[in-house]
Formats: sequence, C-alpha cells, structure tokens
Amino acid sequence: MTKLIAAAALAVLAFGGEAAGGELKPMHASSIDLGTMTGIAYFTVEPEGYHVVATLIGNDSSDPVRFEAVLVSGQTVKLSTPREVGMPPVMVEISCVADQVVIQEPAAIN
Repeated sequence: MTKLIAAAALAVLAFGGEAAGGELKPMHASSIDLGTMTGIAYFTVEPEGYHVVATLIGNDSSDPVRFEAVLVSGQTVKLSTPREVGMPPVMVEISCVADQVVIQEPAAIN
C-alpha cells in the first residue's frame, strides 16, 4: 500500500508538478524535501479558504503522512523534521498572502 501511495505521489509530480518554492497554483503539486521525508503539496480553493494538502513519506519507506489545513490571507503552516541537537529543523512554510498560496523552501527559511 505504501508503495502504491508513493507511486501516486510521483505520478502527480510527473504530470502536474512544479519546482518547490514560490507561488502554488490550484491543483498543481509542488515537491517538498524535509531531509528525512519527501512528498508533495497542493491546494484547492474552497468557500472557507485555501485547502492545503501535503503528503509526505520517510526516506525509509515508512507509512505516508497526510497533513491538511485551510488557510486564509495572513496564515502560515510549517512542516518540519528535526536534526541533530543544536541544529535547526528542516522546514517548509506554506503561506496564504492575499490571493496567493506560497511555499518557501528550507533554504529560504533557515
């Protein structure tokens, strides 16, 4: 089952994906790399805001994790993985700014 989900995520990236970072478009996946976990994020426009969905899987092929949030202008969600003691986490921020959903790569945050 895990391999099927990972294959589906890769298919989304191959056919509708874009590079990580920058403005997201509705229903267009962006890749996420959190070091020990990778995956995709996309959003849909809903009456209550922007429905953001991120699906991540560990590099050890563990079970995938799905995160969902509804954002309105001015809100941000952060996805992160820890590193060694004293090191900042690897982090991706997904923000709603006016009428745009923006994803920031870890290098832009740390």
